[in-house]
Amino acid sequence: MESVERRVLVVEDERAIADAVAARLRAEGFLVQVVGDGPGAVAAVRQAPPDLMILDVMLPGFDGLEVCRRIQDQRVPVLMLTARDDETDQLVGLAVGADDYMVKPFSMRVLAARVHALLRRADKASAPVPGLRLGDLQINPDERRVLRGGVEVHLTPTEFDLLAHLAGRPRTVVPRERLLAEVWGWADTSGTRTVDSHIKGLRRKLGADLIRTVHGVGYALEVDR
Repeated sequence: MESVERRVLVVEDERAIADAVAARLRAEGFLVQVVGDGPGAVAAVRQAPPDLMILDVMLPGFDGLEVCRRIQDQRVPVLMLTARDDETDQLVGLAVGADDYMVKPFSMRVLAARVHALLRRADKASAPVPGLRLGDLQINPDERRVLRGGVEVHLTPTEFDLLAHLAGRPRTVVPRERLLAEVWGWADTSGTRTVDSHIKGLRRKLGADLIRTVHGVGYALEVDR
């Protein structure tokens, strides 16, 4: 269990859901703050950045996507909640900076597991790692910067972690289940669509030729060592 000092900001305008999420996270040992609208979420992050934010898409004031856009500079891990199991909505959320998403209704047990996994990833990302140069792709883990052909490409934190993981074993096919376990920290295989959505984001930003799909298995980074 993470330290009691870890702070989670819950942004949800449906009071029953907000209270249930907050109660579960407090039982897990987190300090929890709840706000119910977009402007309040941005103000709370600016005042005291939390260790993680759980963010509903549909909010008064402005929506969760706009919240993500306005706080990208804070590097706060974001678990987005959406009422629709729509891949387009999920891709947009991931593109503006969300690290993961869950579709309502969801299990509080799974939510808590996702929160712990995101925090473990954030801790791992802060450790120093040597840079990589693969063909025209440059990855600087310490600065969390990526360049392709000398041009910087802005990735979300999860996109960066996924790319760095694939880059550590170029041209090797990595199964989706292994990516879920080693990048997301998930013990189950229920989130393979999450992997696919992030791969689509990487292809959109870095080029469709960079990552090869092996149908029914996983993905490989197609660059020379």
